[in-house]
Amino acid sequence: MRIRPVGAQALLLDLTAPTDVPEAVLVEAWRAELWRRREQGELVAVEIVPAAGTVLLDGLPDPIATAERLTQWASVVPNAATVRHGEGERGNGTEVAVPVEFDGPDLPAVAEHWGVDVPAVLRRLTSTRFRVAFCGFAPGFPYLTGLPAELALPRLATPRPRVPAGSVALAGPYAGIYPGASPGGWLLVGRTDLVLFDVHADPPSRLGPGTSVRMAAA
Repeated sequence: MRIRPVGAQALLLDLTAPTDVPEAVLVEAWRAELWRRREQGELVAVEIVPAAGTVLLDGLPDPIATAERLTQWASVVPNAATVRHGEGERGNGTEVAVPVEFDGPDLPAVAEHWGVDVPAVLRRLTSTRFRVAFCGFAPGFPYLTGLPAELALPRLATPRPRVPAGSVALAGPYAGIYPGASPGGWLLVGRTDLVLFDVHADPPSRLGPGTSVRMAAA
């Protein structure tokens, strides 16, 4: 782990160094630990934001003192990550069932990449316990981990100018769901009516980091 200062009140935990534990598992272990310590009053931070290989802590009253605490906690978190990796990725205790109509135009392409037929793709997606690793790209867009690394998929060579809201898609090692209509280069496998982002809700994002997700055929 490397700790990098970001501006006057933020720190970035860089977890991209080579290790036996996947980055996504390390990021989730740190996210869970930092959220826990904030709830217990051991950490003061306005924002704790996980990403693909980093965790950002923003709104720190004393970044230097926080960096010292992070260094101390670093001896505990990797052990928790190793346990989590051994048991399979676990979420934050919340599980959301996402009803999906599996009628995406790219299902045949996914099946070809995976070397299976379309029904096998659906079985894989509905049997996988996904976890929201982080949100990005658009408000409420969840990056879902859980698929084996060998099933990573390439993005489209040319992105679509408009992907409908609720589209369930795959790209790289992730699954994702478009909260609103937007351009996009992911492979579309289905669609859901679940509302993922509502500015009037608390929290606004339906699928926040750490949430376990299961796809269910609608």
